[in-house]
Amino acid sequence: MNLRGIRTSRRRAAATAPLDPVLAAAPLEARPLAAIVASAFARAGLALRIDVLRRLLAAVGPLALAVVGGGAFAKYLREPRWPALAVSLEDAARATSSQVFELVRYVEQSNPDVVAQALAALARDATVMGALGASVAALVIERLSVRSTVARDPR
Repeated sequence: MNLRGIRTSRRRAAATAPLDPVLAAAPLEARPLAAIVASAFARAGLALRIDVLRRLLAAVGPLALAVVGGGAFAKYLREPRWPALAVSLEDAARATSSQVFELVRYVEQSNPDVVAQALAALARDATVMGALGASVAALVIERLSVRSTVARDPR
């Protein structure tokens, strides 16, 4: 196997590695939303990974960019915080599920609507939803419908 093949294998292994032994042992339905998004991200194609990262990173401030995911997203400190943040194919391929898990946990606390948008983008991909399983897909749809109902309710 050549060096390129080894790198690709390592990336795949890192992207699909369990986030945490406790999370790995929990049934998918009991996992936090960040774990579901991270798991879906790991199974997504590059174009979808870029879209999800772009949405999440645009909602993160400079200090968090330097810290979240072990500093993996610090390179975006030089980028303006626009919705059209330039995420490269390499960055999308290199991002691990554990880095995305930390990013989603942070964004979920600061701006849950952005997480809902990222989740909606992932939910539109039939391959990702099929890989996650019917029970998690149902959970995703339920969470999106609850957020949609809350957003429409003027109380």
